[in-house]
Amino acid sequence: MISITHTLSIPENEITFLTSRSSGPGGQHVNKTSSKVTLVFNVQDSPSLSDYQKTLIMSRLSGRINTKGELQLSCEEHRSQFRNKEEVVSRFTKMLAEALKPVRKRRKTKVPYSAKRKRLDNKKKRSEVKKGRSKPSY
Repeated sequence: MISITHTLSIPENEITFLTSRSSGPGGQHVNKTSSKVTLVFNVQDSPSLSDYQKTLIMSRLSGRINTKGELQLSCEEHRSQFRNKEEVVSRFTKMLAEALKPVRKRRKTKVPYSAKRKRLDNKKKRSEVKKGRSKPSY
């Protein structure tokens, strides 16, 4: 079980891990080991998510979800497959937790008097500087 929030856990059988060879430099090690790990999670078909959670995730992570409704994350930072798998799982939990956070409504506040005063003083100073640049009128 992968714990996302204190109320939501996703069983590991809903997640698929794919391995492949990493890109970039690394010599013989990269060329012969499949250390890159890709996590695939189908958001639409997940029984552990409610409909509301699915719509939240689909809307907030729409750029990362493909047309099949799958969220794909990959990691190839480390040399070992095990560490890449741990890294991709931690990214997955953080990403889902962020997507499921409720959006707090903004409370309207007044601009403080000191901020208004400061802005007007700066405008006056700027005005004086510009007046000082003009030709004097005799």
